[in-house]
Amino acid sequence: MQEEVGVTPSQLEERGVLHFQFTDGYSLHCTVFLARQFTGVPIETDEAPPLWFDFDAVPYEEMWADDRHWLPEVLAGRRFVAWFDFDGDTMLSQDVRFVES
Repeated sequence: MQEEVGVTPSQLEERGVLHFQFTDGYSLHCTVFLARQFTGVPIETDEAPPLWFDFDAVPYEEMWADDRHWLPEVLAGRRFVAWFDFDGDTMLSQDVRFVES
């Protein structure tokens, strides 16, 4: 977060795990955290512009295809583990499992 938008998140809660597999052989394993607070002033960088949205106005159509399968539930307080297969930017399959806290 510091590198991408200039803020340091705090009061972190682990919410999920993402497993990505791409047809070219590349794979990625990510942990999703929810931050309740942050310090610093958001800045725009080459990585990302800082943007704020109400939960019901998140622009999923402008995001990775997998986000709409887990982010609304994370914002509602749920935890998850998910696997996604991609061919470039095209999502081929998804398996999202929500878990009890």
